[in-house]
Amino acid sequence: MTCEIKEKARAGTVNPIFTCQPAGAQFVSIGVKDCIGIVHGGQGCVMFVRLIFSQHFKESFELASSSVHEDGAVFGACGRVEEGVDVLLSRYPNVKIIPIITTCSTEIIGDDVDGVVRKLNEGLLKEKYADREVHLIPIHTPSFVGSMVSGYDVAVHDFVKYFSKKDKPSLKINLITGWVNPGDVTELKHLLAEMDVEANVLFEIESFDSPLMPDGSEISHGGTTIEDLTATADAQGTIALNRYEGGKAAKFLEKRWDVPAIIGPTPIGIRNTDTFLQNLKAMTGKQIPQSLVRERGIAMDALTDVTHMFLADKKVAIYGNPDLVIGLAEFCLDLEMKPVLLLLGDDNPNYKADPRLLALQENVDFEMEVITNADFWELEDRIKNKGLELDLILGHSKGRFVAIDYAIPMVRVGFPVYDRAGHYRYPVVGYKGATWLAEQMANALFTDMEYKKNKEWLLNVW
Repeated sequence: MTCEIKEKARAGTVNPIFTCQPAGAQFVSIGVKDCIGIVHGGQGCVMFVRLIFSQHFKESFELASSSVHEDGAVFGACGRVEEGVDVLLSRYPNVKIIPIITTCSTEIIGDDVDGVVRKLNEGLLKEKYADREVHLIPIHTPSFVGSMVSGYDVAVHDFVKYFSKKDKPSLKINLITGWVNPGDVTELKHLLAEMDVEANVLFEIESFDSPLMPDGSEISHGGTTIEDLTATADAQGTIALNRYEGGKAAKFLEKRWDVPAIIGPTPIGIRNTDTFLQNLKAMTGKQIPQSLVRERGIAMDALTDVTHMFLADKKVAIYGNPDLVIGLAEFCLDLEMKPVLLLLGDDNPNYKADPRLLALQENVDFEMEVITNADFWELEDRIKNKGLELDLILGHSKGRFVAIDYAIPMVRVGFPVYDRAGHYRYPVVGYKGATWLAEQMANALFTDMEYKKNKEWLLNVW
């Protein structure tokens, strides 16, 4: 019995699991208050990313494009950045932060975005907007390397590096959530409140689940402020929930400002949530209250109701963001399930040294594959041509056609989910997230039994 970690053997990609780096940087930018990013590239680099965000969150978000066309691709397009900054500041009087997010085209032609930022700081901002606070942040996210995951990591690092500054020590902690949903942020805030821990939550996207107000005043935008970002250097510690989505910023704060960092584990499932609370306790000295012990007990009871009879030995394939996939795999193992296939959709060379994956290699007692730089053909090929039998698929909506074509039940989790309503409201982290995930998996299997008229007798003995 082995757990193999290997890279996809094919050179090409058939139906990618991830989108590109600029998407990750754009996701970070919409989590910051008074911020509108300019994506320096073709209009599609914004249009399609905004579409994915809107499909997932069912909201509209403010992002701008430098709209590079053929002439810019040939002669350079830095002038488009200068025009874009001027237009944004003219039209949006409240904008204070403009990240300049590069793309594959503008990185390939060699546009000097850092130089443009210096030029604007010394020219336009002093001459026309001297009475305004404006921050221009170059963020380099070429699409020909990495993925939306690494783009998120780069952008979090660049925002924190730009703004962090020592003032006076604070009892707050920095909590870098990674690529999560509003429901996850609500749950994380709940755990922090129960622990009586104050935190800078980076990046604050709970408000993405925004109301529809009578006066139309409410827009969907993040709540992380310049003050929050500046104060990251004064925090008593940083907890980055995800190794690959914020770990870089946590390491920067530790190295530059001596802010102690704890990276992971992603609090998916009981044991990882336990570890998260223990990390909070170690960092702040605050005790874990009885209220959370009770919540844990309720979650354990809910899991006991479905685990052994319905979930045990079920074979699962999981794909999506790496920290999410690994956390889900660990949770499935705790539920007596068998995550036989993990698909990580980019070529990060650090995966093979990830201690969580190495622990899987040492401890699993069944055949398991972890494929890096994977695409959806890796999943379909194993089902169609290699005889892989699956009871369940966990992942975002882009993999639904594999589930449909091969009649395998699927639970939507991750980003993007656009063929189910309201998923962004439900957490996958914390004790509430553990309960929701386990019950979603059980319900998917129950529904599958009904459609296939397979083992329905199991439901009669519960």
